[in-house]
Amino acid sequence: MQPLNLNDVFLYVEDNIGDFHNRKLLSLRNLKLEKILKRKNPYLFKAKNVIPQELTKGILDAHLSSQEETIFGGFLEGLAIFVCGKVWNGRKSSAEGIDLEFERDNKHYIVSVKSGPNWGNSSQIKRMKNNFQKAKRILRTSGSNMPHIVAVNGCCYGKNKSQDKGDYFKICGQEFWNLISENDHLYLDIVEPLGVQAKERNEEFSENYNDILTQFTREFLNIFCLDSGKIDWDKLVQFNSGRG
Repeated sequence: MQPLNLNDVFLYVEDNIGDFHNRKLLSLRNLKLEKILKRKNPYLFKAKNVIPQELTKGILDAHLSSQEETIFGGFLEGLAIFVCGKVWNGRKSSAEGIDLEFERDNKHYIVSVKSGPNWGNSSQIKRMKNNFQKAKRILRTSGSNMPHIVAVNGCCYGKNKSQDKGDYFKICGQEFWNLISENDHLYLDIVEPLGVQAKERNEEFSENYNDILTQFTREFLNIFCLDSGKIDWDKLVQFNSGRG
């Protein structure tokens, strides 16, 4: 074990947080209105009696929220691997579905890193458990003197009352960051450097967001609205669910 130097963590965040902002902005610029509309429920829009501006803003915000969670999850996974590498010589795993491997206290940890605790449905959790089982079999038959193997679903934020899930442990928030760093305060320490570039990047994003929202609303009015400005629900539903 090597003590964690917080300056190393801060530098990593400052050097890599820009990628999160860049990818978020790129995701916004690559959006196509009709592509998103094909994935939405037009009956729900009708039931809520939305107007065009509400509809376009709603689908844009929903898409961006999902994208942000995915993109930032990748950043947090990289940060966790970096931190663990500094303290426990942790490394990115080559095993399917396993993000991180490291040894501490005579145990070999295999970790699937997720952003938060509410990340998957039953089939996704089953897949993770299968990946853990497969990784354990490979490690035990590798011929090395492998210590006790511990499978962990590590969640970068949130809480979890029951860690022992039988086949694996679910460790969240403060407890997870402590596991990979031996620093009980790290989950708070990483908050400050995340704000680097935030103000200027958010201003740039807001400007682009407003441009895209205006473009989406104009397109929607031209394609899916009557001359009166009201939504042509038959046309919208046919586009989303009709044959061909």
